[in-house]
Amino acid sequence: MTSALSDRSTDILARLTALRQADAPTHGGRVLSYVYDSGLAELDELAAEAIRIMQPVNGLDPTTFPSVAAMERDLVGFARRMLHGGDDVTGSVTSGGTESCLLAVKTARDVWRAAGGAGAPRLVAPVTVHAAFSKAAQYLGLDLDLVPVSADGQVAADALTARFGPDVALVVVSAPAYPHASLDPIAAVAAAAQAAGIACHVDACIGGWVLPWWSPDDPLPTWDFAAPGVTSISADLHKFGYAPKGASVLLHRGRDRHRAQYFATRRWPGYPVVNATMLGSKSAGALAAAWAIVERLGESGFAELAASCRRSTDAVTTAIDAIDGLRVVGSPVGPLCAVATDESLPAQRRVDPHHWADRVRSHGWLLQLQPGHLQSDGSRLPHTTHLTITPVTESVLPDLVAALRTAADEVRGVPAVTADDVLGALPVGFGDVLGSLANRSRPIDSAEASALLAGIGIRSGGALPERMAPLLALLESLPAPLTERLLVELLAGLVDP
Repeated sequence: MTSALSDRSTDILARLTALRQADAPTHGGRVLSYVYDSGLAELDELAAEAIRIMQPVNGLDPTTFPSVAAMERDLVGFARRMLHGGDDVTGSVTSGGTESCLLAVKTARDVWRAAGGAGAPRLVAPVTVHAAFSKAAQYLGLDLDLVPVSADGQVAADALTARFGPDVALVVVSAPAYPHASLDPIAAVAAAAQAAGIACHVDACIGGWVLPWWSPDDPLPTWDFAAPGVTSISADLHKFGYAPKGASVLLHRGRDRHRAQYFATRRWPGYPVVNATMLGSKSAGALAAAWAIVERLGESGFAELAASCRRSTDAVTTAIDAIDGLRVVGSPVGPLCAVATDESLPAQRRVDPHHWADRVRSHGWLLQLQPGHLQSDGSRLPHTTHLTITPVTESVLPDLVAALRTAADEVRGVPAVTADDVLGALPVGFGDVLGSLANRSRPIDSAEASALLAGIGIRSGGALPERMAPLLALLESLPAPLTERLLVELLAGLVDP
């Protein structure tokens, strides 16, 4: 049955279309983070139609809507084969990587408690582990024990295993870690975890749907369920599964471990509640879109798209390594990389990655700026710029590489912005205000945070500055609690009525 839209509805959709004009482009390869464009228009149309078909369905109850269970069963089965899981591996489709990570931590915590663990459990991971695990530790009451990495983002297996103890509920390793695309020593850590009776989660949110096909002629080190001791894996369908957000898969080795993920209660007067994930009522749209895309692509389709990503990644990293003043950090695994200043060169030949990213943006491409990070051992990871490569990148490679080279030429020899540079450009005494607020025991309120943002040139709820390098330098230099409070105010202000 079809019905024409009313004039009012047409106007509403026109307004929505106008609002979208302010967004970064989600197709065409111009944004090298956040979006995962297959370059295949057919997949977009297939996903949209799948969402439309499932629009009224509530994923809360697969007994009422058995289509939900059927699609989830197919996706979990495909992911299990993809990640070399045996018959004992099962799992769930979640709303995204963050929920998968939260549920992996929740499961490990509950299994640890059931085995006699008492007090606050620890979560051990490299400092490069995704911030979702910091959120999980905060939400679920675990102590986060982060292990320093080398300057190229690599963590030593024995540095992680040295932190093991009876209070460790979970160790997390990444395939790969987002900041530098480093593949953690998963097999060694998982084996040691198994010997110690500790759960081991592999965060393959970004790599899970591309690494299985990444290097067919030169296999990667074992990183999935083929490694004994790996107890769970997260892999995002809305990244290199090319599904609309949000959809992810969380797999567990062992049905009992998977069941520990669930919440169930009959201790209220209403219907019995059984939830596999944190959401109760939930759309089945993203699930249906992910299912349709996986059914359409199959292993051969994913292999073709992975090969495209591999060709483009090799081309981009080779081009960047050939740019005087820049270097690709470490040995990236998968379709992503981080870029830093080549500090082996004299200052006049160096290219600051944040100035570079700002200039690349002026040429129509969006890269992601990453601040430097002071580790617990006193060493500092340099500030970098992150690029994520997708299949569509291959169609725009010449223009992208030209922009990367041109931007580097435009900022070569320009010193990196320091906090003193930024503070010196602010009103007299503003640095003292920042310092006093950073050291104050009473929390900063919304009015104070808004005033601080205004003082550094950002109106609460307003747009970010065109040049991000100065802002990153300032945020990097301030105490983490203060920067986190300012960032909360900045984002919250965007939706304040």
